[in-house]
Amino acid sequence: MKKMTMMNSRRTRNGSTRTKKVSIFVLQRVQEGKEEEAKEILMENFKKQQNGTFSNEDVHSFLPRITALLEEGKISEVQALVRQFSMTFNKTGDSR
Repeated sequence: MKKMTMMNSRRTRNGSTRTKKVSIFVLQRVQEGKEEEAKEILMENFKKQQNGTFSNEDVHSFLPRITALLEEGKISEVQALVRQFSMTFNKTGDSR
């Protein structure tokens, strides 16, 4: 039982670290004044991931919503990140 707890703890900590890195990456590319809206979108998706309710639909609806908030020259960087995430999600059905 202790091993499972350690594994779950590690997964949560790693997921939290990844969530923070993704948030920072995306928020650094958001248009000035759009940060709060972008944070809301990110937090909504991260919460669904945590609850296990995040779906492939969520992956695909995220991109147009966040793209509208990004600086023009930064869109391709975030699209690449989402594509990478989408491939991982599609293979496992789990975003963690």
